[in-house]
Amino acid sequence: MGRENTVGILGGGQLARMMILEGAPLGVQFRILDTAEAPCASTLAPSQCADWRDESALAQFAETVDVATFDFENVPAETAQWLAGRVTVHPQPRALAVAQDRLAEKTLFRDIGLDTARFVTVDTREDLERAVREIGLPAILKTRRLGYDGKGQFRLRRPGDADAAWQALGAQAARHGLILEAFVPFEEEVSVLAVRGRDGDFRTWPLTRNWHADGILSLSLAPAPVSDAITGQACDHARTLAERLEYVGVFALELFVRDGRVLGNEMAPRVHNSGHWTYDGAVTSQFQNHVRAVLGLPLGDVSARGPSLMFNWIGSMPDREAALVVPDLHWHDYGKSPRPGRKVGHATLCAPDMETLRERACAVAAALGREDQLAPMLAMSDAPACP
Repeated sequence: MGRENTVGILGGGQLARMMILEGAPLGVQFRILDTAEAPCASTLAPSQCADWRDESALAQFAETVDVATFDFENVPAETAQWLAGRVTVHPQPRALAVAQDRLAEKTLFRDIGLDTARFVTVDTREDLERAVREIGLPAILKTRRLGYDGKGQFRLRRPGDADAAWQALGAQAARHGLILEAFVPFEEEVSVLAVRGRDGDFRTWPLTRNWHADGILSLSLAPAPVSDAITGQACDHARTLAERLEYVGVFALELFVRDGRVLGNEMAPRVHNSGHWTYDGAVTSQFQNHVRAVLGLPLGDVSARGPSLMFNWIGSMPDREAALVVPDLHWHDYGKSPRPGRKVGHATLCAPDMETLRERACAVAAALGREDQLAPMLAMSDAPACP
């Protein structure tokens, strides 16, 4: 075993679970700290339940690990900073702090040359009126903090929507601040999954094309069928961002594609839902490469084995037996109880070529009654609908 071999994970959800599963073959040990008594990853590694600001519990946690990381971005940056005084933390707390504040995030994007939708900060009802006049409509009012999977957002389509938007989110203004963003009539949503090692080694998996439903990722296709120019822009911005933040580990940069260029949407300073396909469809998954990076191990090959399609299961798990008859389908059940809007699992479908992938995807959709979920992928080309 190497000098550093125990990874502490702040958060014990499905991302931690998959990190543990992919790190175990390397002989890596894991420990979890979560505010929940029994997060889904706790079946795989020792889990400690404590408040994020319980310094006694944090100190105990730090004594048992060689390096700490996190599996979701709402761990308080102050917690990561406190731990960083006692144990190595990757990615560094600054990256977490930037990603937790949409204003700081978009400001950084523009600083590195990555354009974004127009945005204006909103702290009062009067600010909202001024922002609407400046930005125009349609626009999206968002909380600056604690919003993900479509939470903490309200779309304004007409001036009369301002009252409803303020009623929905105005209480957040004093606590976390709000931001009004111009709506981007994008052509595609893509994400760059990237990893940077302690030695500065930087790699990106093939670009991923994403489709959302109700603000939650529904379907991901990799490699994304985009031009080399779009891929180059996306990867160049991801590299610049990683270097600016002195980032170590995996992150996702979510982008809109419009008129032959990319616009920055969000950054996730962790392994990411749109990279789940790498578990089965890449030579080295995002989860194993994150573990490698934070421990200072050499990074693995990020090439795709072929095209992959990920179905996200939201709310409840579909019929496993019906899906498993489809060749090269990989089933992932997170062991979570059903709940509307909750990510409870996913399936990754792999194939040697795009035509075979489409045929197998149609079979999955038919077996599970998921034709609507698959429809956006089928609509992106002139390929006929599923039989």
